[in-house]
Amino acid sequence: MLNTLLDTLTARARAQGLTDTEWARRAGVRKETLSRLRRRQDCGLSTLQALAREVGATLALSEAFAPPAARFPATMDRATEARLLRLAASEAADVAEWNAAGPPAFMAGLAVMLASERGPSRRRWLDLAERLEPGSSRPESFGLWLERSPLRPSRFLPMLDAERRHA
Repeated sequence: MLNTLLDTLTARARAQGLTDTEWARRAGVRKETLSRLRRRQDCGLSTLQALAREVGATLALSEAFAPPAARFPATMDRATEARLLRLAASEAADVAEWNAAGPPAFMAGLAVMLASERGPSRRRWLDLAERLEPGSSRPESFGLWLERSPLRPSRFLPMLDAERRHA
């Protein structure tokens, strides 16, 4: 999530003609600190606020305001399950296709679940999950997904194996 946020802030800085050196100086941050942030998974809120302020942005957390029911399908009927099985079996990792298939938080959790399988696709599924819903690949986020999701991995994954064999 930090990388996505920094990418957005960097794009705003570039649009204003700011180099990293000038942006960091105006924010009261060392250029080295800004550089290191791009390789980290966390940082201080005051640092992010300073960087955001200098490009005319405000940090806000909007996810907390989405009702949990809107983040998951209301039900998991056979038709929805079959559609999700076909999507997962296709190995497609197109964000637009996955967004069209269901709420981003739910679809991101499905991608994390697919990453739990053995094989070379793990990184691809985790990257897709993070593009759909930043932070969704964190263990605590996936734990919440497992609690709230109408889709049961113990049912879905064996069905997915069968779908792949018949594809």
